[in-house]
Amino acid sequence: MADSAETDWVSRFADDVIAEAERRAPGKAIVCASGLSPSGPIHLGNLREVMTPHLVADEIRRRGLECVHLLSWDDYDRFRRVPAGIDPSWAEHIGKPLTSVPAPPGSPHANWAEHFKAPMTAALAELGVEYHGISQTAQYTSGAYREQILTAVRARAGIDAVLSRYRAKQQAAEDYFPYKPYCDLCERDLTTVTNYDDETTELAYTCECGFGETVRLAEHDRGKLVWKVDWPMRWAHEGVIFEPSGVDHHSPGSAWIVGGQIVGEVFGGQQPIGPMYAFVGITGMAKMSSSKGDVPTPADALEIMEAPVLRWLYARRKPAQSFKIAFDQEIQRLYDEWDSLGRKVAAGQAQPAELAAYHRATSTAAGPLPATPHPVPYRTLASVADITTGHAEQALRILRDLDGVESLDAARPRLDRAQRWVDVHLPADQRTRVRETPDHELLGSLGEAEREGLRLLADGLDDWTLEGLTALVYGVPKLQAGLPADAKATPELKTAQRAFFALLYRLLVGRDTGPRLPTLLMAVGADRVRKLVGA
Repeated sequence: MADSAETDWVSRFADDVIAEAERRAPGKAIVCASGLSPSGPIHLGNLREVMTPHLVADEIRRRGLECVHLLSWDDYDRFRRVPAGIDPSWAEHIGKPLTSVPAPPGSPHANWAEHFKAPMTAALAELGVEYHGISQTAQYTSGAYREQILTAVRARAGIDAVLSRYRAKQQAAEDYFPYKPYCDLCERDLTTVTNYDDETTELAYTCECGFGETVRLAEHDRGKLVWKVDWPMRWAHEGVIFEPSGVDHHSPGSAWIVGGQIVGEVFGGQQPIGPMYAFVGITGMAKMSSSKGDVPTPADALEIMEAPVLRWLYARRKPAQSFKIAFDQEIQRLYDEWDSLGRKVAAGQAQPAELAAYHRATSTAAGPLPATPHPVPYRTLASVADITTGHAEQALRILRDLDGVESLDAARPRLDRAQRWVDVHLPADQRTRVRETPDHELLGSLGEAEREGLRLLADGLDDWTLEGLTALVYGVPKLQAGLPADAKATPELKTAQRAFFALLYRLLVGRDTGPRLPTLLMAVGADRVRKLVGA
């Protein structure tokens, strides 16, 4: 868990952003920004690009100040490669803007970019992220950046001089051109600018497809600035005060480093306050890459965890700290930690940074996020979902006995998230299948002490509460050792308890481990337990 003594990073950035905005543009709405490229699945690493400014912008709004969070959809970027699992024939579209590439086969969306934007848009809505979306296709093709493009082209020698500071080999300034036309015939950016007249803005280009033409750049809307110029242009154009970026943008010669010089020298703007954010990993998986296709997205995470829990993962870690999101059994431990924090908050025992992260996870400036009315522990819900295989009446019976749940809706949406986790992420060899008939061979091989333990269990099943069953399964080995029920566990006692638990699992589910025994007993029911343990 994050060091509870550390300061709340969101508040600290909000302080800095407010002060900087007052210095740069007093009285105007404060602008925070993110950028996402819908070139493939927008994964949980990309989500940090949005959550970092969201949390800062939301804190600024909580303080009563006007703040807009711009989200640029980089949908006018070129299509670079065909992700795994997509028809290889899509390679014919490489070089086109993402909005000019057909959506993957079977998609209901208009184009490639819209196909990958849609699940992210839905996830952001569920996460309570308020933003103003900008389509870069719409910006470029409407001529919104026309003056900025002309400015960049006039300053191409100066831009090239900035870039050359980081090049291993010098490139002549006259060879450099910061604007890339999309071919009017094949729509791809496999073009080379062959001539440009600064006075008339006439631009001649040829394309690898064989097409060529001369256009007036002052009227041309089928092309874009190269990335290292495009990004600082937007900072100046939009007046961005805060925008984070990934570690890959902070190496020498990268867009962030170069852009910090170009924004002032060419566009007369200033670089935003921009923390570097670290990568987000997935338990059991390597670093994520959208181009490879098969990566967990925010929508995938929201299938197995509630929005406040996912928000909390991003809120509690400073941007420069990496963290992992669990899709395996670790999600149960994560939820235990989340519920523990909730109890600390309710009891007034949370540290300031913990409290801040909790409130940022459960609400925004617009109000609280939806919550589960009766939050049963996630690991319990997962066990119930596993044991009952989705049988609603059986699940309600168990949850009513376990935790006083009066309706399944009271346990939702957490119950649905746990059910989805069991259905999709619990390995087949860890699924619980309660035996239909007793294991007579195993029962026949037991010694007297083991049979006595099973009789004590069967006789004690009358206290049909989670606490009663917990005391029972831990207490049987104590009774057999002549110890009182509240005896402290010794190494010998722990060994006896483990042996007893393993025996029960083998008799009930045919293997040495399984869901927590009290939960399992409650799910199986007293009569069936007695039958399976031979009592």
